Amino acid sequence: MPILVLTGLVIAIVLVPLFFILVVNLLKFVIHKKPFPKRLFVATLTGMIFVSSIYIYQTYFFTFDRIDRESMQKGPGPIASPTGRYTADAFYELYGGAAGGVNVWVEVTDHNNQDRTKTIYYSNANSHIGMEWKDEDVLFIQNEDSSNTKSMELNVKEAIYHGTGLACRSLVMIDEYETCYSD
Repeated sequence: MPILVLTGLVIAIVLVPLFFILVVNLLKFVIHKKPFPKRLFVATLTGMIFVSSIYIYQTYFFTFDRIDRESMQKGPGPIASPTGRYTADAFYELYGGAAGGVNVWVEVTDHNNQDRTKTIYYSNANSHIGMEWKDEDVLFIQNEDSSNTKSMELNVKEAIYHGTGLACRSLVMIDEYETCYSD
């Protein structure tokens, strides 16, 4: 678990009781005319701002750089496009240990643009993963099993897919695609 998420989780756990204590002290202030709990108010407000900042950062500043490439495994590919301009490679990312799962992502390399690599697909992996070029710019990514399909046909120049939609909401990635698909 990334350190930023873990820090936010710990602060959120501490923040909940702190908030209830603040509410009780505010009620004492209003009903019994006790002194206003300034320190408690500042501490609670600071914690809320910090947790909100982590949420905003995780949601609106997402990039595919967060993929855990340390535990990645090679998937299908490389598969060359009809003219050889692009190659597509799939990779698997294990998460959660024994009870976890597997994510799949697809990277496309543009050999006419200094071998620039771009992640165009990221999702939970199903039992059958495959890729097929429909034409020079369109890649069909098959990701399905008997009960679930996350297969997509993507124009590699302008479209991406992110299973949870974080890439679609990211302010950092907005210039990297014209169309973003999510679940």
